[in-house]
Amino acid sequence: MNPHVEIWELASYIVTVIGLPMAIILYVMERKKERQSEHEEIYQRLSDEYREFLKLVLENPDLHLLQRSGEPVTLDADQRERQQVIFEILVALFERAYLLVYEEKMDPNNQRLWQTWEDYMREWCRRKDFHTLLPELLSGEDPEFARHILELRKQEHPRASAL
Repeated sequence: MNPHVEIWELASYIVTVIGLPMAIILYVMERKKERQSEHEEIYQRLSDEYREFLKLVLENPDLHLLQRSGEPVTLDADQRERQQVIFEILVALFERAYLLVYEEKMDPNNQRLWQTWEDYMREWCRRKDFHTLLPELLSGEDPEFARHILELRKQEHPRASAL
């Protein structure tokens, strides 16, 4: 048998036994990095949107949206309308975060990214004004998202949610 043929056969066995599995492992690792990078990019875009939302809140100090309690204050018709629109923007942002980030089973890194959004939702659900308007704000939203945020609302105000 020709020695060149034997060398080529040996090289093909080495590639099959070592090279192919190594290529598969590298491909899987690269895909995992890409998915993680995509998740972080989505999270960053959502964070930027939330920052823009907070700027909107700051531009409307007469609505008292920075008060932690969200105790009802007397608002005129224009203020109530602006508050409603701002809350609608917030709910839309929360829904987008839910649809893009939330999964039933998340790895620890994605869980960490999601937890920030859940903290934001809980914080707003503690506000009496948002808490009161939330069922109305959820009209037409994703049903799974609506169930999720209503459960958070219930956890943050158990007695008030039962009403």
